[in-house]
Amino acid sequence: MRTAATRSGSSEERVWVVPESLRPTLAQRYGPVYQGADAERRLVHLGVFGACGDRVTADAIRLGNLPLIGIVDLKTRRNEPVDPKAFEPLARRRRVRLKNPAGMLTERLRRAVREMAGTGGGLIEVDGEEDLGALALVEALPAGATVIYGIPGAGVSFVSVDAVSKEHVRALVAQMELRRIDLGA
Repeated sequence: MRTAATRSGSSEERVWVVPESLRPTLAQRYGPVYQGADAERRLVHLGVFGACGDRVTADAIRLGNLPLIGIVDLKTRRNEPVDPKAFEPLARRRRVRLKNPAGMLTERLRRAVREMAGTGGGLIEVDGEEDLGALALVEALPAGATVIYGIPGAGVSFVSVDAVSKEHVRALVAQMELRRIDLGA
């Protein structure tokens, strides 16, 4: 198992910060949302897909359909524990640990997703918050793939990756505030 740290050339790194005005837009659902047995049936039959969130990633692995990339932060909003060992089948491909503060999308996370998409996938463990990793998955996965992410209390959102969804993500990222911050090692 390889552990990779991604560093920029300086101590500061580019991050895209969600402005308050964009939060309602990001809270909207962009794909159909399914729950329970219906979500599981759909999940089992996915081809290439990326999963963002502990519960959906663990469920995909439990159901025997490993995502190409799983992004987790080892906690859930509903505070239901997910055993970190549940992610081992995916982590065996590759494991990357990185910082991604809440309300931000770091260059580290975007780069890790791009690299994994081109090299066989794996698990990205986020120190901070993984929610915006779904955007990075849509950016990096090929057309025809699916991105799934959990919506607490509602179910699992299934977003088809295509030219329209990629353009939507580009437009969202363009509305974020680009900053440089020190994320440390």
